[in-house]
Amino acid sequence: MSKIIITAIGKDRPGIISSVARVLLQLDCNIENVSQTILQSEFAGLYIVSIPAGTDLETFTEKFNGAFEAEGLQVHINPLDANEPHVESNGEHFIITTIGPDSKGLVYDISNVIAEAGVNIINLTAVFEGGDNPERNIMVYEILVPDTVDRHILSSTLKEKATSLNLALTFQHKNIFDTVNRI
Repeated sequence: MSKIIITAIGKDRPGIISSVARVLLQLDCNIENVSQTILQSEFAGLYIVSIPAGTDLETFTEKFNGAFEAEGLQVHINPLDANEPHVESNGEHFIITTIGPDSKGLVYDISNVIAEAGVNIINLTAVFEGGDNPERNIMVYEILVPDTVDRHILSSTLKEKATSLNLALTFQHKNIFDTVNRI
């Protein structure tokens, strides 16, 4: 089987994931990975899908898009290159949380420190509600820290940057974060 990546974006409503999964099942596909979120009133979904061998991508795209034209879901489909190297996956997962006043450049300032350390951001959630309460502005980064990166230096550098931005920052191993935040 070949693999494709599907990006779907549109106004949020109940049933989008079910509709996408139904059409993929009808096209004899298997969803291998999915990540979806809702930002304010917008749905965004990413699907890695295996498609049957010999599937014509152009025909597949026409059928898939045709199922969602009337619903206003914008879809983009790309083949995945099986020979393309994957991002480094050795290391440990950490969670960085910042809380503080909103200002332009916050995502850049923190993500740039992470990038300069050679660390990959696995997931980012940033909610900026503004207003007078700085605790309503939160960023949560899940990062994969390679074994070659000094975690203490990374944590110190991030905390220095956060202090300069008037942010409170925590840096925790994902296992500890998950245990502390278990519902």
